[in-house]
Formats: sequence, C-alpha cells, structure tokens
Amino acid sequence: MDFRYAGRTAALIIFACWMALPIQAAQAAVREYWIAAEKTSWNYAPLGKNLIKPDAGLGVWGETLTYPKYRYIGYTDGSYVKTTSQPAWMGILGPQIRAVVGDTIKVHFLNKTDRPLSMHPHGVFYDKHNEGADGPGEGAAVTPGKSYTYTWGADEAAGPGPADPSSIVWLYHSHVMEDEEANLGLVGTIIITRKGMARSASNPAPRDVDHEFTSLFMIFNEEDGKESGMKHTINGRIFGNLEGYETSLGKQVRWHVVALGNETDNHTVHWHGQTVLERGRRTDVVEVLPASMTSVDMVPRSAGDWLFHCHVDDHMMAGMSARWRVIP
Repeated sequence: MDFRYAGRTAALIIFACWMALPIQAAQAAVREYWIAAEKTSWNYAPLGKNLIKPDAGLGVWGETLTYPKYRYIGYTDGSYVKTTSQPAWMGILGPQIRAVVGDTIKVHFLNKTDRPLSMHPHGVFYDKHNEGADGPGEGAAVTPGKSYTYTWGADEAAGPGPADPSSIVWLYHSHVMEDEEANLGLVGTIIITRKGMARSASNPAPRDVDHEFTSLFMIFNEEDGKESGMKHTINGRIFGNLEGYETSLGKQVRWHVVALGNETDNHTVHWHGQTVLERGRRTDVVEVLPASMTSVDMVPRSAGDWLFHCHVDDHMMAGMSARWRVIP
C-alpha cells in the first residue's frame, strides 16, 4: 500500500468534511417572528359598496359589516410595541411566516386576548410541545396574558416536492377550540422555499418569482347561520373590497390559495384573463376544500382589471369576488 496516496486521500476527505460544515451552517437560518393574538373589529366591506356590481348593492350581506374578531398581529420585536406592515391584499390574514428548507422557525406568541389560544402549523416539523394543539404540550393552550415560543423545522418534508414550484404554502391557525377559532379570524400562512432558491440569506422569498399573492377563501359565520351573517370572503373581504392584487404584463406571479371553514367551503377559484399552472396542469380554475393548500404560477398576458372569484353560484352572489389588476 502506498501510504503517500492514502494519507493524501484521508487529508482530502477531512478537508472536504470540514469545508461542508460551515457551508451547511451558513445556508440554514433561524427565522424569528413576534406575533400576538388580539381582540379587534373587522369590516368586511370598508368602502361600503359592491365594487363588482355597483347597481346590485350589498344585499342582505351589507346589513351589518363590522363585527368583533380575534386576529394574529405581527410585531417587530419582543416589546410588542411596533407592528409589522403587510400589504392590503392580505386582509384579515395573520403575518406571513417564511423560511427556506433547512431553516428553523421560532414564533414568539403572546396571547393578549381573554381566552386560551394557540398557533398550530401545518406541514412543518414539530414535537408535542410545539404542536399548538391536542395537549398536553406546553404550547397547546396559551392562557390570556401569557406567551410561548414555538419552534418549528422547515425540513425536506415541509418544502416543495419534485412536482411543486419553488415555494409552497401551509396554513397556521389556533387549535384550542378549533371549530371556533378560525371563524374568529385566527388564520395565517407559512411559505417554505426550496433550498437554494431564496433571494438572499436574509430574504427567504423565491428568486424566480416577481410577485407572490396569498388568498384565503372562507365563509365567516357571524350570526349563527343567518344569511346576512354568512360572509363569503376572500381574505376577509366581500364584493370587491379586497384591494392590492396588482402586477404587470410578463411578470412571474405565484398565487398561494388556501381554504378553511365548514362543508359549504368548497370553492372553485377562477382568474379572469389568465391561466395558471398547478403542478404542471394548465387551468384557470383551481378547486379547494376546507384546509386545502395549493400554489400555482402564472405569467400575465393581458392587461386589465380582472375578476378573481369563487365560481360556485351561491358564493358569487354572496360577494366572494375581488379584482386583480395587470398593468401594461
């Protein structure tokens, strides 16, 4: 045996392993978020008009527009003084949590309400203490005035699969009285980007996309089933009162579409003026059921103010419509 070559080979292996360690550490990050649950009020049509069909008005769904709600509110740090900003199109959704495959997510949750609440994530890796549901884990029910730090992993099983785009969407919501708390407004989303596709170390958004939009299709039941209180919403707005979906011709646009609710929350999400790719399938209508999550891509080809709505007839009539704008 030639020990000269054996020694050289061993040295190369040791060097390669040593080099791999800092590279892996540099790629992974800890993404921290400060989120509080708070009591607030919510107006389903703040402009007070039917912006889709003005002559039709708001019907019975406009009799009462503002209701008490509970929401997830984002803050810049642990002082919980300065709130984070989010685009108008996010509506009632809680802060969007982002990570890249390999990252660790830490959510510092403060319950500023009058009832036990939690944050239960879909898709990501967690143990029982960080499940945010189904006690006896420590984070299963955070009592009023208390806080808890959830630690979640963005492992390979949380990230995009082989047929997925470079980022995919997961839901998070409160899960103490789970049949009530999403309807209260305690809903948000998590976006996981494929490893190697982030814009930068500090920005986990996918670099192959110009705009990402998120849409929650959900019927909020505000009056114990009375028709006037059944708010058929996109991100908590009705009859075109959700604003801000704007892009340009030729841009790479990704839509993250989710749904929650009851057996009536069976939605057919339709974009006017454009088609989308859903895992290789070309369509302009995407089907979602309660707790469904899907991510689709488009490249806008026609300028205009286009309808974006649920194609279920009753849902359209009740205001589950918005507009998305494509500028030349």
